[in-house]
Amino acid sequence: MSNVPPTPAGLRGAVDLSSLVNRAQAPAPAASGSAASAAEGDAPVGSLPSLVVDVTDQTFSAVLDLSNTVPVIVDIWAEWCGPCKQLSPILEKLVVEYGGRLVLAKVDADTNPQLTQAFQAQSIPTVAAVIGGRPVSLFVGALPEAQVRDVFEQVLQLAEQNGVTGRVSVEGADAAAGGEGADPAAEPEPEPLPPHHQDAYDAIERGDYAAAQEAYRTAIAQDPRDQLAVAGLAQVSLLARLQGATMADVRAAGAAAPDDLDAQLAVADLDLSGGHVEDAFDRVLTLFPSLDPASRDIARTRLLEYFEIVGTDAPSVVAARRRLTMLLY
Repeated sequence: MSNVPPTPAGLRGAVDLSSLVNRAQAPAPAASGSAASAAEGDAPVGSLPSLVVDVTDQTFSAVLDLSNTVPVIVDIWAEWCGPCKQLSPILEKLVVEYGGRLVLAKVDADTNPQLTQAFQAQSIPTVAAVIGGRPVSLFVGALPEAQVRDVFEQVLQLAEQNGVTGRVSVEGADAAAGGEGADPAAEPEPEPLPPHHQDAYDAIERGDYAAAQEAYRTAIAQDPRDQLAVAGLAQVSLLARLQGATMADVRAAGAAAPDDLDAQLAVADLDLSGGHVEDAFDRVLTLFPSLDPASRDIARTRLLEYFEIVGTDAPSVVAARRRLTMLLY
């Protein structure tokens, strides 16, 4: 499965948010007034507590208002979603790097059904934008940082075409950073990753999943209790299996061979990567009783990888693990 970032011409409004706000969608504003002055002088036209904000069904109208000044990236995620945990830090990092030209609005899919439905988020993570009050479909699933950056550049191009060229600052950032002239989006430097983890991250960034797997295996060999490396290996193994696969072909093969373990595991990989966690678990567990001992071991190993990706404390994982234990014993 691949997620190809859209071209600016291909970005289009995909949903109608009129049910969430008591107003009709208006044409995107021209570059005049405060937005125009921000474009000319690159001065902030407003301030926010943070460039990354949590929004709900009840507070989303503020995002629509803000989108007349600056493009707002919308990240629809869930706590149990493994790909979300991979993507969200990338979105947050890049939004901060753009220094107020973008804002990130995070939407918890489990607690905000109206927004999830409005953005047609059938899988998560789903990433969209709002520009001048209008929604723009971006991509589904986790992408590498370089591709996300490309998408953000395209969002800014589209925003400029629609006169949305403002910038916002972070409240109190100048004082906290040491006064006038400081970077308003500056944040403390993150803790450095352990060497093998950094090697794996760098390999993922350049699309070398085999090297990333090897780096995580080395980290695990040195410290078998390194749960971050265990989870990282499971995630990058999933990415490696999905590399070059097409959704239509994988699902057609699975439909044609309902009793074939490899074909069903490939579909389960797709389900998990798209956020359909329970579907992935159920597909493997339903097939499990009919498998021979060697195939059962393969299916069990794949399920344990899925559990690491989703998070071992997630309710769906707890239920699936209980079901697997009953099938084993």
